[in-house]
Amino acid sequence: MSKINGPQFLRFFAPLLEVLKELGGSGNVSEVTDLVVEKMQIPEEELEEKLKSGTSRIKNQIAWARNYLVRAGLMDDSSKRGIWSLTEEGFRKEIDKEEAIKIFKEVQSRYTKTNSQKSENKVEFEEQEENVRVIEENYAERLLDILQNIPPEGFERICQRLLRESGFKKVVVTGKTGDGGIDGEGILEINPLMSFKVLFQAKRYLGTVGSPTIRDFRGAMQGRADKGIIITTGRFSNDAKKEAIREGAPPIELVDGENLVELFEKNNLGLKPKIIYEIDEDFFEEFR
Repeated sequence: MSKINGPQFLRFFAPLLEVLKELGGSGNVSEVTDLVVEKMQIPEEELEEKLKSGTSRIKNQIAWARNYLVRAGLMDDSSKRGIWSLTEEGFRKEIDKEEAIKIFKEVQSRYTKTNSQKSENKVEFEEQEENVRVIEENYAERLLDILQNIPPEGFERICQRLLRESGFKKVVVTGKTGDGGIDGEGILEINPLMSFKVLFQAKRYLGTVGSPTIRDFRGAMQGRADKGIIITTGRFSNDAKKEAIREGAPPIELVDGENLVELFEKNNLGLKPKIIYEIDEDFFEEFR
């Protein structure tokens, strides 16, 4: 899709639908996001860009694209958290530049028109994404900020606790200097007859973890364990993700800041759940 003269998230409409079609209609949010980024060949420097809130600009744009496609009836809003899926109409839909703008205008007209705008269906496009509210939860950014600012030893112990809560046994922090980045180890029991040793690295980091870190960690694992996990408060480069699953090499599980927040949520660690409500605009249509 050529450049669209409008909000930057419109460029993600088509590739988002294409990726979900290729995945059979649904996919994990992080998997879908990675495939969209790969399909569009987004450069690393653009992936590094943040909004004032600290949220990834690209992830925010992709999330906004999904938001509009849901309101346009092309993606399902009833999927469980962490999974994005297409509707039947979404499966059939093909989106080009003009169609993307049309969808945007229709959704804007339905959900954001005020009394003073009733006479015209006119939409002013915003070039700066700072003018669009960030749809990432504030607590996620605050949680990562806390984790990034605690001492390295504290972060290692938090990762130890997180692994224990996730089912690992005999989790110990080694933290030996010059140990190839290995911060600890644990045992993951698959069933009463099968378990294996896992080495982990806790990387309290703000930026991007590259492929050299993956290779160094794998080298340190050699002969000591069949599985490794790298946990970071930052993100992994595309090259790092490819290196982690490189054919012929022991796989390394990667837990980035986004996945880390999800683990804290799942295990109710340091987070107190609360109920929030969102207006269902469709419900009121028949009464207007």
